[in-house]
Amino acid sequence: MKRVILTAAAFTALAACNEQPAGEPIVRAELGEGTANGEVVQAPDAEATSQEPEVASACRSVSFENVPLTHCVADPAEHRVTTRLGQSGSGPFRSLSAFAETVDDQTIAFAMNAGMYGDDGEPIGYYVENGDRQEELNRSEGPGNFHMKPNGVFFGTGGTWRVLSADRFYSTVRDRPRFGTQSGPMLVIDGELHPDIQDNGPSRAIRNGVGVSDDGKAHFVISNGALSFGQLARFYRDELKVKNALFLDGNVSSLWDPATDRLDRGVIGPMIVVTKREGAGG
Repeated sequence: MKRVILTAAAFTALAACNEQPAGEPIVRAELGEGTANGEVVQAPDAEATSQEPEVASACRSVSFENVPLTHCVADPAEHRVTTRLGQSGSGPFRSLSAFAETVDDQTIAFAMNAGMYGDDGEPIGYYVENGDRQEELNRSEGPGNFHMKPNGVFFGTGGTWRVLSADRFYSTVRDRPRFGTQSGPMLVIDGELHPDIQDNGPSRAIRNGVGVSDDGKAHFVISNGALSFGQLARFYRDELKVKNALFLDGNVSSLWDPATDRLDRGVIGPMIVVTKREGAGG
């Protein structure tokens, strides 16, 4: 399948971001402080494709408060969710395009960046891949969005997926999940917006997040234009009716949707990969 590479002005600042010390979030404090380079991030420029998608996409274009978004849904009846970081012995992939070269795109529903990471591409918080815990839960204090408490964990086993605050995850989850990734801050907590998120703060950036609805579906949202934390949180609460949603990252937010030939270019760390169940539609 032909792949179209998308570019975004946001990714021009990544080189500077990657010079941060290991173990620190790539995206610094954005709440009211602007983006990492102090500029408003613009939407990716997509190249037009002349052919209709060969298969149905799990993602659709929507608009919320005049901001274009892409909303992707993982359905336990049709999909599996995994985390991926890199190939054994080779380190992190660092991009969706590098990962795409290693798999059959016919098996992929979509993939997204999965949270914050250090300058080596390794996750800075809880990370489980195929039942192997590679990073423990991070409950430390610190600067930036990741440490804006409460942060949270997206995790699951089989077709059961959840988003919980890090403290609730620590106190209630006893069995290690099959996959898990920690990021922050939480956007929506038990149906309420994160208490420190402004209704419409001055920080604007490309952003993405994940939440799980009452019917068990995981909702992944990535903005195609700059938006505030408050807007993203309200979309989850008011439009998707999601009670718990987690911010994944800012300017590096990226999506691979093979059905529409969308393949964003950017330097990332861990990934969430949604694959098709054998025999499922599409």
